[in-house]
Formats: sequence, structure tokens, C-alpha cells
Amino acid sequence: MLREIFSAFIPLFVAVDAIGVLPIYANLTGGMNRKAKNAIVYQSMLTATCLAIGFIFLGNAVFRFLNITIGDFMVAGGTLLFCMALTDIMNPAKSKRRIQEMGIVPLGTPLITGPAVLTTSLIVMGQYGLIPTLISVLSNIAIAGIVFFASESILKYIGTAGSRALSKITSLLLAAIAVMMIRKGVFYLIRL
Repeated sequence: MLREIFSAFIPLFVAVDAIGVLPIYANLTGGMNRKAKNAIVYQSMLTATCLAIGFIFLGNAVFRFLNITIGDFMVAGGTLLFCMALTDIMNPAKSKRRIQEMGIVPLGTPLITGPAVLTTSLIVMGQYGLIPTLISVLSNIAIAGIVFFASESILKYIGTAGSRALSKITSLLLAAIAVMMIRKGVFYLIRL
């Protein structure tokens, strides 16, 4: 069971990309007091958790209703992840939006739990099972929350340039995972 959890954890860790989202979080919450920042972190974690768990439980039902196979989703999801990774590598600038519900949008979704996490969680669930996937998703959302809570200390330690470099490396890993998903999806479809 620990091996399945670890195997599910790694691609979800890359998909969540808490360190890569950190500069965006810091930019959005700049000038806010600690209480307001904490409220945004809690709001983003709750949003991300509800969305991810809902999709884990309802995603397969939606697939059956739309007559989509896991192979179709792997190819489509892998292509989308690859495009997202490529976009992040080529143009990492994110728009700065100050809204009252920034914990919901853009932090909770799409930055913490977005297409990458949703796609990866369904695929991981098919490979490793429900329990390892739930543990991995919840662990990664918790890690994102911890990173946000410790954002000031982390950014002082690694600096903005270090955070951007880590984000690029994570995007490259995400692109590699996307290619792997497309490859597995194609082989899945060929076997049908």
C-alpha cells in the first residue's frame, strides 16, 4: 500500500506544483496582513479539496455518460498537460488579479486543483486505486497549504529567482509526465 501511495503521490506532487504557485500566491497576497493571508490559504485548500474529491468520485460516471475511455482521457489530458507545461516554460507570467474570493479562484482552482491535478488523479486512481489517490491528493493539497503558510520564509530562503527556477523544472517534469500519459493512452487505445 505504501508503494502505491508513493507512486500516486509523485505525479500529483508535480501536478499541484506548490513551489511553482508560490510566487503567484505571494504576488496576489502582497500587502495583506497575516490574518487575511491565512483566510485565503484556508479558502484555497477547501476549494481545492472539494473539487479534487468530487472529481475523483464523479469523474468516472461522467466518462461513462459521455462514452469516454480512460485511454481517450489519457491522450486528451496528456496533450493538455503538455500544452500547459509548454506555456508555463515559455510564458510564466500570470495575470495579477485582486478579488475577494482569490482563495477560490485563482488559487483553489485552477492553480492548486486544476486540469493537471484532475487529469492526473483520475489516471492515478485507475493505476493505484482509490485510497492511495485520495491520500496523495489530500497530502499534496496540505503541502500546498503549508508552503503558502510559510511563503515569507520560503521566498526569503530560495528567493524569487530560485522559485522561478523550481517552477521551470517542475514544468519540465510535468511535460515528461504528459508525454508518458499520451504514450500509455495510445497503447491503451491500441489494445481495445
